[in-house]
Amino acid sequence: MPELNEQTDHFAKNWQQQLAEAFTDIDELCAYLKLTVGQLPVSKEAAETFALKVPRSFAEAIEKGNPADPLLRQVLPIRDEMQVYPGYSANPVGDLEAANVAGVLHKYHGRVLLINTGSCAINCRYCFRRSFPYADLQLGKEKEIGALRYIREHTDISEVILSGGDPLLLSDERLQRLFRQIAGIAHVKRIRIHSRLPIVLPARITQGLLEVLTQSAKPVVLVVHCNHPNEITERVAEACRVLKQGGIVLLNQSVLLRGVNDKAADLIALSERLFEHGVMPYYLHLLDKVSGAGHFEVGEAEALELVRHMQADLPGYLVPKLVKEIAGADSKQNVL
Repeated sequence: MPELNEQTDHFAKNWQQQLAEAFTDIDELCAYLKLTVGQLPVSKEAAETFALKVPRSFAEAIEKGNPADPLLRQVLPIRDEMQVYPGYSANPVGDLEAANVAGVLHKYHGRVLLINTGSCAINCRYCFRRSFPYADLQLGKEKEIGALRYIREHTDISEVILSGGDPLLLSDERLQRLFRQIAGIAHVKRIRIHSRLPIVLPARITQGLLEVLTQSAKPVVLVVHCNHPNEITERVAEACRVLKQGGIVLLNQSVLLRGVNDKAADLIALSERLFEHGVMPYYLHLLDKVSGAGHFEVGEAEALELVRHMQADLPGYLVPKLVKEIAGADSKQNVL
């Protein structure tokens, strides 16, 4: 069993308090970052549509006094979000059509996705589920029975993916119970978790959570979500270290975002830093066309050119797959 060092474990015990103390007010966040609202194209209307939420551990990684910081751009509500872009919608990847049972999305052969919670530790402005009806579809305790029955009845399901929101916001006890229930389904080979918490709230990686993950009867794959090398702080590196030591397979998925990581040098540095801390680059997503995020879009031709630069500078295993998601398709689509 890997162990957190004393300093990190002390920090980790307070993750719920840190979550409660996240920035939710634009003026307070700007003051902390030594910026004035007048320096930024902020929009309180955009914040009313999709709330600001930034953990202080993520805010610490934002360069103070820099209105163009790539981490700030991911979380700050701005006027561009209120523009209407052709082809953008509230349901860009067809999740609603794939919801066969409350809390279960069965889009691709062999795997199902459970919407475990509607909550996140951070509100990313490009989130493709920013308008998702979580109240109707998230996997509450009462709906777990139906979801697990669905998985048992569909013997072609080999992988269960915990998603949300962010599934690592569930308590250790709730996660452990869910893991035990999945462990009793013979045809399920592994559990995959999609979480931004190891990056934006590394304090969540506590000794208790490590025990839940490392003692799972099914292999666990943890897909983190990191877009820029500056997100990988010392605390994030420590969280990744103990997860890796615990035998957890760590993968990363990024979203290609205008003004955040649309330079080859940043993508190359991200892959190098991820690997340095035990995380394999997995996916580089083209932006899902969700309403409010059109200003982040990077076109396919430009994306392919960025990947070619990565291929020229990196070994193949450090070049993530460039993919896009198309509603109704039977898998993510490689962008060739």
